[in-house]
Amino acid sequence: MSEPQGTDRGPETHDGLTTEQLANAGAASVAPTAEPRSFDGREAQAREAAAGQPIFPEQEAADLRQSWASVQAGFVDQPRRAVEDADHLVAATMKRLAEMFADERSRLEAQWARGDDVSTEELRVALQRYRAFFGRLLAI
Repeated sequence: MSEPQGTDRGPETHDGLTTEQLANAGAASVAPTAEPRSFDGREAQAREAAAGQPIFPEQEAADLRQSWASVQAGFVDQPRRAVEDADHLVAATMKRLAEMFADERSRLEAQWARGDDVSTEELRVALQRYRAFFGRLLAI
C-alpha cells in the first residue's frame, strides 16, 4: 500500500475516495429506521462477547497494521505525505469494512430471493455482528 520514500505524488485517493468523500456519501444513506432503545442486561452481555471478536480476518488485520506502521514511520521525513497516506489507508479500510457488511447482507438477501428460509440463528448472528460493530463505533 505504501510507495517508496521520495516518490512525489499529487493528491490521489484510494479507489477515488477520501475519508471526507466516504463520510459525505454515508451521511445521505444513513437514516434511523426505528426509535433507538436501550439494551437490557442480556443484550449488554452479548454485545460485550461480540465486541471481543475481530472485525477483519487475522492476516488482513496484520496487513493493515503493517501499512499503518509504514505511514507512521514516514511522518518523520514527509509529514504531509504521511497524513495523506493515513487518509488513504483509513478510507480504504472503511471501504473494505463496508464491503464486508454489504457482502453479508447480500448473502442473506440472496437466500431470501431464492425462497430459502434464513434461519433465525443466522439472522441473530448477523444482528449481533452489526450491534457489536455499531457499539464499537460509538465507543470511539
